[in-house]
Amino acid sequence: MGKKVTIKKQLAMKYFLTSSPSVAMDGAINPANGFLDKLRNELLHPIRCIFITTHPDDIQFSEHCSTCMRQAFEDVDFVFESYTLLDRRTAPEAAELISDANFIILGGGHVPTQNAFLHDINMPKLIKKFNGVVLGISAGSMNCARIVYAQPEEPGEAVDEDYERFLPGLGLTEVQILPHYYLCKDQKVDGLKVYDDIAIPDSKINCRRFYVFPDGTYLYGNNGNETIYGEFFIIENGTMRKVANNGQHMGLPFV
Repeated sequence: MGKKVTIKKQLAMKYFLTSSPSVAMDGAINPANGFLDKLRNELLHPIRCIFITTHPDDIQFSEHCSTCMRQAFEDVDFVFESYTLLDRRTAPEAAELISDANFIILGGGHVPTQNAFLHDINMPKLIKKFNGVVLGISAGSMNCARIVYAQPEEPGEAVDEDYERFLPGLGLTEVQILPHYYLCKDQKVDGLKVYDDIAIPDSKINCRRFYVFPDGTYLYGNNGNETIYGEFFIIENGTMRKVANNGQHMGLPFV
């Protein structure tokens, strides 16, 4: 009898990392760049969804974001068999909830706060066994990187020498996303412009490359292949350049 060969099962997880899946805050799902149709085609049925908040101890915020996202999807005829908010109250059940789910939504908000919660529930380990679809929203997309660029966004963070700008993430991708470009490009934190004075100089640290997404742009990953759909920019080595427009898509990696 020949030697038994063990075939390693390939990870079936697929992921959509968005700046925002909505037209506006708490608004309708944005179909730009084929997002809605592509997501609809990838989801398994019946849909069993987990919404992971960015602020696990803020019940009102978490429930509001979770409810708005569910309603937005139901408005375009998504039907959920189950839809569960994962916050501090349900954290002890995280492993069971994620094991049973086939759709995980990582909500938007404060990157370091969500990052800490993801590690609290052992999400980097749990996600390795997940075989469904992951949808990242803003901070949720940022935390999907192996190394997360937590760009300062709250008062005091940009001038705090102890603030950690690079954090360990979920490891789904090497891509470090900066969302909401047109909404954030003129903003300041602690008197510093978020792009000219923070992100662009930070790109010089260990030759980082940041992918800047406007709302409506998303990264799709499947079996090791990644494609960006829509308009995006790249920041690297202290410079910023536009790479693609809406309606275009580009596979990674590229020079």
